[in-house]
Amino acid sequence: MSSSDRSNPGAESGPLLRALGVVKALCRGLLDSLPGQLLMVIVSLSALGLVLVYFPAMAVHRLDWMEREVELAYRASLAADVAEDAGGIADMTVDRLLGEQMIAVSFVRDGRNELVLYRGQIQGVQVQTDLRKANWVDHLVDTVDALWAPEGRLLRIRAMPQGRPDESIDLIILEQELKNELSAYSARLLAYFISVAGLLGGVIYLAMFFLFVRPMRQLAGAMMHFRDDPGDPTRRIAPSGSRNEIGRAEAELARMQGEIYQALQQRERLAALGEAVAKINHDLRNVLASAQLLSDRLAMDSDERVRKMGERLVRAVDRGVRLCQATLEYGRAEDIPPQRRPVQIRDLVEEAAEDARLSEGEVDWHNEIDAMIEVEADPDHAHRILLNLFRNAIQAMSGQDEARRRLSASAQLQQGQLHIWVRDTGPGLPDKARANLFKAFTASTRKGGTGLGLTIARELARGHGGDLVLVKTGDEGTVFGVILPVQAG
Repeated sequence: MSSSDRSNPGAESGPLLRALGVVKALCRGLLDSLPGQLLMVIVSLSALGLVLVYFPAMAVHRLDWMEREVELAYRASLAADVAEDAGGIADMTVDRLLGEQMIAVSFVRDGRNELVLYRGQIQGVQVQTDLRKANWVDHLVDTVDALWAPEGRLLRIRAMPQGRPDESIDLIILEQELKNELSAYSARLLAYFISVAGLLGGVIYLAMFFLFVRPMRQLAGAMMHFRDDPGDPTRRIAPSGSRNEIGRAEAELARMQGEIYQALQQRERLAALGEAVAKINHDLRNVLASAQLLSDRLAMDSDERVRKMGERLVRAVDRGVRLCQATLEYGRAEDIPPQRRPVQIRDLVEEAAEDARLSEGEVDWHNEIDAMIEVEADPDHAHRILLNLFRNAIQAMSGQDEARRRLSASAQLQQGQLHIWVRDTGPGLPDKARANLFKAFTASTRKGGTGLGLTIARELARGHGGDLVLVKTGDEGTVFGVILPVQAG
């Protein structure tokens, strides 16, 4: 190491820190991506499967090994009995019968413990396993203990020989042989499990990747691609046509993108329309100003009929001027709150009916509202709500016989709210109109209609803290409900 490196302790840690940073970035990318998460799930499940299979398999292998040793010891004891009957057995014969690892074999017969084969004095630490009483938990614990057994430890096995229920065999053996057998079997088991788990995990990963991960990534990519420029129709997703959940999500995304594109196109058209309306509205206010001067003179005429018509004209022109001003303020995205004051609902409804020309007799008009009902509302807003409803009702009944044209208005106070019901005897609303009833430019089914009347009326009602709802419609007619709070909130 150079003197400069020794003087700079960070010279050695720099590459290590960079390597750790790369590893950290890879781990973060692995955990943040869907394929990485899927891989981690498969690896975790494989590890869990290894734990659930490994130790029971090792315990079964240990039990099989001990049972084989018991069988060998039992056969050796029978051979020893034959040798003793023939005049005894030599030490060389004992070594051959016991093998290299077995230390001693004894029998318990008729309550007596009889030592059959042994190599001499038994010394060392012993552990005991009774195959007659041990359960699967004992075998699992003893298997783990055997894997970590110290060198030279003795294992004492107690078991029942096959076909001898009245006898038991007891043998002492060096546990190192069992440990070596378990280690070899563990290596084979792990190699087999890793190969099988790797093959199955790879197949599962590829299947999950192509069935779920890749379509989801394509779906997310399509969303981000569309987000960058939603006004470009070429950025809309092309559904794969699959019938599963991802296919349905693609179809819904395509439908949503189409609706967003249409909304953007409509917004652009509305922006152009708003600019044109603002210009027209400016000139219209000048025209209404001239009409206002003329209506004021008519309202001061000596003829009573002319004077009443002039007063109505004055009110209509005043509303037109205020509507022009509200249109400009709405175009500047200003929220215009209602100017509330106490209003007699019957008089307001009757005034709206006169402006809708219900008094001319073409429609059988009935104002059934109690004259004592009063609410706090903006008279102009309430007038526009009712006028829109009356005009829609007249248009709906225009194709019917005059004898069947009937329009009525009634009201009732319910839980701090005033419910006004406007009933007509028209043919009812068609299904297309019901589906888009309060959507601008879509609700009207009449040729030349804009569909703005009900949309504006509902916005005005909700501006008061109320609402405009369709109560019912059918062959017998249509009923709309205007809900207004009795007092301002």
